[in-house]
Amino acid sequence: MTAQVSGDAWDDIAPARSAWIITLADLALLLVGFFVLLQANRELDRERLLAGLRAGFGIEEAAPPPMTVATARLVFATGSADADPRQVIAWARDAARDQRTRITVTGSTGPAGDADPATHSPAILAVDRARHVAAALIAAGVHPARISITVQPGRAPVVILSVGFAGDAS
Repeated sequence: MTAQVSGDAWDDIAPARSAWIITLADLALLLVGFFVLLQANRELDRERLLAGLRAGFGIEEAAPPPMTVATARLVFATGSADADPRQVIAWARDAARDQRTRITVTGSTGPAGDADPATHSPAILAVDRARHVAAALIAAGVHPARISITVQPGRAPVVILSVGFAGDAS
């Protein structure tokens, strides 16, 4: 007795494994591989890793701030960004005679109530004060690339000029 098997006889037999189980196994192996990779990189020095990421994205390291060698201050009236900067301009031109120095102009405001009259913002008043002094420095002949402006609201109604040695440009 020989049985004849037709081509359709195999269609009735259920497969041993479903197709989705193979996909699930692939996903599980990928996850295991990912966690192994995470554990392997756990011992990396954080600073070296960040430096590598910065280099990969083309981010340049920021230059260290210039070493401060002299400071001066210009006092402002409360709520005002106008003051006569001639005295600090003369000081800055003398103190920053060397082309390797940089001038940092730090605008500040006093305690509560020392704010910009139009916006009531101490930060905007501090920026206006610093810009007023920086513009006077540029008008006096200081190259704009040698000036940087920072803001520290809430200290006193002053602008602090810091002359710092930045080193050689090369």
